[in-house]
Amino acid sequence: MLGHERHISHLSTRNFQTSPTFLRHIRRYEENGLDFKNSFDHISHECSEGNDLMKILYYDCFAGISGDMNLGAMLDLGIDQKYLLKELGKLPFDSYQLKIYKDKRGGITGTKVDVEVSSPKKTSQQTGLNKRSFRDITKIIKQSNLSAHVKKISLDMFTCLAQAEAKIHGHKIEDVHFHEVGAIDSIVDIVGAAICLDYLKVDKVIFSPIQVGSGIINCSHGILPVPAPATAEILQGIPIKTGLVPFEATTPTGAAIIAATASSFTDKIDFTPQKIGYGLGSKDSTIPNVLRLFLGEISTGAAKSDDLETGEAVIIECNIDDMNPELYDTLMERLFSAGAHDVFFTPIIMKKSRPAVTVSVLCDVGKQKAMEEVLWLNSSTFGLRSYKVAKSMLRRKMVKVKTKYGEITIKNGYLKGRVIKSKTEYEDCKKLAKENDVTIQDIYESIRVAKRNKK
Repeated sequence: MLGHERHISHLSTRNFQTSPTFLRHIRRYEENGLDFKNSFDHISHECSEGNDLMKILYYDCFAGISGDMNLGAMLDLGIDQKYLLKELGKLPFDSYQLKIYKDKRGGITGTKVDVEVSSPKKTSQQTGLNKRSFRDITKIIKQSNLSAHVKKISLDMFTCLAQAEAKIHGHKIEDVHFHEVGAIDSIVDIVGAAICLDYLKVDKVIFSPIQVGSGIINCSHGILPVPAPATAEILQGIPIKTGLVPFEATTPTGAAIIAATASSFTDKIDFTPQKIGYGLGSKDSTIPNVLRLFLGEISTGAAKSDDLETGEAVIIECNIDDMNPELYDTLMERLFSAGAHDVFFTPIIMKKSRPAVTVSVLCDVGKQKAMEEVLWLNSSTFGLRSYKVAKSMLRRKMVKVKTKYGEITIKNGYLKGRVIKSKTEYEDCKKLAKENDVTIQDIYESIRVAKRNKK
């Protein structure tokens, strides 16, 4: 153990003293021959004043994005290749291998990833290998030994794809059958993307406007325009560009990665890049078929504006006076499952003094069509109205507090670099109260005790 690590080990109850910023300050003192042990108060003050760093992953999609380009860029950025292969090994497939190598596109050196799938003799289990339903893929991921966070990211991406396919082909989402996306290589691309994002543990994922390309493509559904219908559906509400290259620059898999992970979209890079990775596609053109990733940092103290995240959303509403109230619970549940940020019911009085309820749904602009479909299918309404709204949100950070009953998640809200409010995750408290056969009030009191002991 290094000297500075030994010295701070007994101080780790102060969260910022185990943060990357705190350790970076310590290393700087050591490299300059200074005595960091006499500077703990100064360093701690810097960290506690909001000078910790926010980790940013920026996708420069100037030539589009696909699943294999994303994996290549992640590995080129520095993701541990052995770790990625070990985690992918938790999927119930052994009939593929990753071919990872350096190559060039338009003079740019980067990493190319090919998922090579073997072609064994068909058996009853292997029939339909390249055609799986959303239900099948969900089962495969949920029953794997992947971490809960990787499972969630993977399923979020597949849900984006399933919702798009369901709308385009007129199926229920659970009955959607994937063709190209159901193949092993596409499952590896999506789950691999989730593994890499989980590995990086960034605070924000930002995308440039997305280049989708132009022309036509041949797929299992026939000849289709670019962007493919599924890609276009997923990218609703997301800034796109067309025509830079004469081929499909952004695939449905690439679009799902964007829709499931993006915090915001901008051409502007206003952080300090630390690493850059290039993932290579399979096309040759005058424009390099390359996805570029920037991994960088920004001081939360220096960038005060980042404490208030702003964005555009849409509110969808309808008034209902003829529906069994028992069905509201299912309606709300399905709206949240489809990606709603908030759902609320407001009692109102309609014409002829009839009691009714206004159903209000807050969601991203790109999710509007999915929300409307849930409302059409699961409520009695014959009409919907919608309007765009501007959102302002405090920057949030989840921290763990250790109590005598177990760990509990606390959500902190930041303004101008300091915590101005905190909220305990109720579900954690409920779970620990049940496990320890105590009241929820006992759990809340244990949190207060834990916080007092840390001061």
